[in-house]
Amino acid sequence: MEVQVKILGIDPGLHLCGYACLEADGNTENLIEAGVIRIRADLPLPDKLNQIAEDIQTILDRFLPQIVAVEELYSHYAHPRTAILMGHARGALLQKMAAAGVEVKSFSATRIKKSLTGNGRASKEQVQRTIQTLLALPQLPEPPDVADAIAAALCCATTMMHIVDTTTGHSAY
Repeated sequence: MEVQVKILGIDPGLHLCGYACLEADGNTENLIEAGVIRIRADLPLPDKLNQIAEDIQTILDRFLPQIVAVEELYSHYAHPRTAILMGHARGALLQKMAAAGVEVKSFSATRIKKSLTGNGRASKEQVQRTIQTLLALPQLPEPPDVADAIAAALCCATTMMHIVDTTTGHSAY
């Protein structure tokens, strides 16, 4: 009998933070809910971080995931300030997950795209179409932050399927 695992995918952000909760059992993935946390633009940084932390706590309490999949930060040398600000948002999220005792898996954007499409440099549209097909969604997941969160959760589910318990020979499920 396959074990169902609840995976929460998160795409960190200071304006929009995507989230998606999946149930996976090694054979199928079912999307429970996906959406965004909208952070008020007029708030100072500490208040934005507090809002992110409070909202993610609500999501953790509602879904009770066993694993959280978070997209790693990408930093372009021309925009170091953006990476630093995004690091604050990611830190607020990770702290809440640690306090809840939830296992966290981090994946690079390239790895997430490759696990879904076979191409680590796939476009956002290609990722969205792949998600729509895999989960039999009636429309493309929007906005892109939601698609990125779903993609992180699917990448985590796929990765777990390939991890084999050496004592039993079965997948991590």
